[in-house]
Formats: sequence, structure tokens, C-alpha cells
Amino acid sequence: MKSSTLTALLALRSDKVPGVLVTDLGSGAQTLLREDMLGGELTLGAEGEQAASAALREDRSRTVEIEGRKLFFQVYNPPLRLFVVGAVHISQALAPMAAMLGYDVTIVDPRQSFATEARFPNVRMTHDWPDEALARFGPDRRSAIVTLTHDPKLDDPALEGALRSPAFYIGALGSRKTHGLRVERLRQAGFSEDEIGRINGPIGLAIGAKSPAEIALAIMAQVTETLRRGPAPAADRAS
Repeated sequence: MKSSTLTALLALRSDKVPGVLVTDLGSGAQTLLREDMLGGELTLGAEGEQAASAALREDRSRTVEIEGRKLFFQVYNPPLRLFVVGAVHISQALAPMAAMLGYDVTIVDPRQSFATEARFPNVRMTHDWPDEALARFGPDRRSAIVTLTHDPKLDDPALEGALRSPAFYIGALGSRKTHGLRVERLRQAGFSEDEIGRINGPIGLAIGAKSPAEIALAIMAQVTETLRRGPAPAADRAS
């Protein structure tokens, strides 16, 4: 590996940016793909870039033969993280479910009577105010943020912090009426329609969920869909 490639790779990992190192197994030439930016001495072409994007999306390194060349796509993705604002009943089902799917989970709730070890064993918790917690933990492109309190005093600061971050998923619990009021508050706070449109609200896939566990399942299904396929058009997001 050339020193310039190693330096770029170390910078990618330090910045917690997803990337894939592509190596031609025949010649040893390499290219580093970082957020649609190519570097190095290897020309991928459209098929190679598609294979690199698929490897990143699927979190799986692989060898692909393209036009007679064997290319190894080595994925360097930051860890998946889930920030849950609100130590509520849904969160008690959501935290272990997300952990099983490979997420590093943090419960954010300044209400110390809600966020307790007894209710959330072996889960990281913080009693910081949501915007302060997000600023401290620094959500990145491999982070998902959900707000579940139904309390604008907690959810709104969290959403404002989330919208200022590159988190790949943002979701907020509440009815369409509740979400409409939330959207208006965010407009008044200075956020654009495109920015507000990043929020999945009402949260979760439309599977008819009723119980806290079912709602948690709907949330993680939507988080997974967004991670693997990208955000759905706003008009297609269901309650």
C-alpha cells in the first residue's frame, strides 16, 4: 500500500466516514472510495463503482471479476450507532433489538427516574439534555437517531441536533397531527423543507404495529431499509 493511500485511509477512519479500498489482485493497484471521491491509481469504471457502492451498502467485503480483472473490495465502515431519545416502553424493546442488529445503543433522557439501570440493563445511558448529548457523541453517517418522548421540550432539541448531523436516519414518534405541529416548530426554528424532510414521521414502517415491541420492530425495519436502500421518498413514508 502506498503511503498516500494509507494516509487517506487513516483520515477516512478518523473522520468516521464510510469507505472501501479497491485492490486489483493482478497488478496490486489500489483506489480508495470515500463518499463518491476516488483516489489512487486504479480506474474502476461504472461497473466497478457500482460494486464498491454495493459492498459499502451491504457491509461486506468481496472479490469481483470485472472485465477480466479480479478486484477486492475491502469495506471500512464506522460502527453502527443508534441514539434513542426517551427512556420509554418502546425503548425497552428497541434497545436489545437494535443491539442484536449490530448497533451500539445510547439512551438519552434527562429524566433520571426513567433512564435507570433496572429498566435498561447493560445499555449506555446519558442524562444530558438531548441536544447536548448529541453534540457530545457526534452522530455520523452510520448513526440513526429516534425521538420517542412525545414531549417537544425533549424531542425538538434532539431533532434540531439530528438535522445538523449527517445521521443516515432520523425518526420521530407521534401521529400525523403531532408531526405537523413539529414540522411547523422546526420551520420557525429556521430549518428548510428539505432538511425537515429527512425526518421519518410518523416513525416506522406501516405494519399495523400496536404494542411497544411491535412499534420497535417497525422502527428497526425502517432503519434497516434506510441503511441498505437509502431514504424513501417523503411521500412514501407511512405511519
